[in-house]
Amino acid sequence: MPTPSERSAEPFRIPMWLGLCAFLAIAAFFLWEEHRAHILGVLPYLLLLACPIIHLFMHRSHGSHGPGHTTHEQHPSQR
Repeated sequence: MPTPSERSAEPFRIPMWLGLCAFLAIAAFFLWEEHRAHILGVLPYLLLLACPIIHLFMHRSHGSHGPGHTTHEQHPSQR
């Protein structure tokens, strides 16, 4: 265990990850402040562009329509 004189010899250091987080937070703040109108102006178009992608992912769960697959199966509660 270091003695008090050994601990005081070390300079005060902020961990690198803490400094990086602070830098990124400041950078994000200034980017948001300077480009807010551009970012918010693009959001409706991003929503429209997301629709086809969401559509493709939703149709993935329908299963195969190949041979041997019946297209009109009844739900167990309807039998």
